Amino acid sequence: YVRLSRELSIPILSPEIVAGGVFSRAEWILRGAGDMSRIDVVRGGITGARKTAIVAEAYGLRCEMHMAGWGNLQVCGATSEDTSEYYEKGLLAPGVDYDKPHPYLKNIVDKIDAEGYVHLPKGPGMGYEIQWDYINDNLIEPNATTKKTHW
Repeated sequence: YVRLSRELSIPILSPEIVAGGVFSRAEWILRGAGDMSRIDVVRGGITGARKTAIVAEAYGLRCEMHMAGWGNLQVCGATSEDTSEYYEKGLLAPGVDYDKPHPYLKNIVDKIDAEGYVHLPKGPGMGYEIQWDYINDNLIEPNATTKKTHW
């Protein structure tokens, strides 16, 4: 990435997932290994993604969100538009209905409004409204020899 950033005239976007998380990202920025950065809650969670956005902001780099998702939406909402301007709704695929919630949820948290915006949930938490009837109807009971350790 250092070489690409030095030799190409186009902006280089460093990847969203790098071993070492925010610490590696800071090193990449100092070495000039990208003109922009990407973040994702998949590595380091919400806190790690938010810290990476803050490091990018401190060095004047754009830091764009990778993919949609409940956690990523929250990080976007907590990050300056000067640092992270866009929310990537998702890769559209044939046969996938993005206007319908998953069967285990009551709503779509990152629904796109008529003007093309996605809004943060107004209630507490991340916006999940779980369809408990669906969960209970599809619950897989552990067999008699399984030790219950988490419920």
